Amino acid sequence: MAATGTNGHQQLRFLIWGGDGWIAGHLKTLLESQGREVHSTTVRMENREEVLRELDRIRPTHVLNAAGCTGRPNVDWCEDNREATIRSNVIGTLNLADCCFLRGIHCTVFATGCIYQYDDAHPWDGPGFLETDPPNFAGSFYSMTKAHVEEILKHYNNCLILRLRMPVSDDLHPRNFVTKISKYEHVVNIPNSNTILADLLPASILLAEHGEVGVYNFTNPGAISHNEVLTLFRDIVRPSYTWRNFSLEEQSKVIKADRSNCKLDTTKLVLKLKEYGYEIPEIHEAYRKCFERMKAAGVQK
Repeated sequence: MAATGTNGHQQLRFLIWGGDGWIAGHLKTLLESQGREVHSTTVRMENREEVLRELDRIRPTHVLNAAGCTGRPNVDWCEDNREATIRSNVIGTLNLADCCFLRGIHCTVFATGCIYQYDDAHPWDGPGFLETDPPNFAGSFYSMTKAHVEEILKHYNNCLILRLRMPVSDDLHPRNFVTKISKYEHVVNIPNSNTILADLLPASILLAEHGEVGVYNFTNPGAISHNEVLTLFRDIVRPSYTWRNFSLEEQSKVIKADRSNCKLDTTKLVLKLKEYGYEIPEIHEAYRKCFERMKAAGVQK
């Protein structure tokens, strides 16, 4: 059981899984800035006895699962390390959710929206994919594992599943989507949903503390192309920056696994957050504000 405050209500105690990771670090900083009690751990999710021991030691009210295997330097790693990917993204994720269920703990899973691909019913300039749409992209082993585990995970009544896409921070951390594409020799130019962490991570805490469960597309509203992103980046952050485009066919020659390109419908998320007085800016506006924060902080490299 968690500690009880002076008003008789249970105090919230957050435990971040994947404590040495990029998003985990942002979550910890955010929660600390809000004056919350927060702990982090690097216990492997697939180690059931250790997971239960950690939950019993810290006794969180909420677990934030920012762990998992995305591969280094990118998801192509998962193609050659399938067992390790399964152990983390499938066995580990389900094990942690199950252990939280047994202990009566709310579990937020930072998942992915890279389980869809534009099709005839969902063109880039048409409606986005809903939370209820079945996954239609299995071009990478990483995405396939994520799609399969979500189908099982959503049946746990203690789990909140947040589908991020191409996450972006206010710095140029190596895991930042902008950092990645700014270093490519060529980029494709396709509109996609993106997640600006400064906008969405506070929303994740709001949803978790109110006990929300189920699946949410967790991106800023709308879609933005790589060229639009890099144009804003050049105009605001790095005036000397240049890039070149290439086609999906050309891209396929230099990657092992296909990449998901899609737009997610955020209606469910926007309406839910309005209940708590929180609004998420549209993706073009969100990127502009993100790059302006970068510039103000002196981020140029």
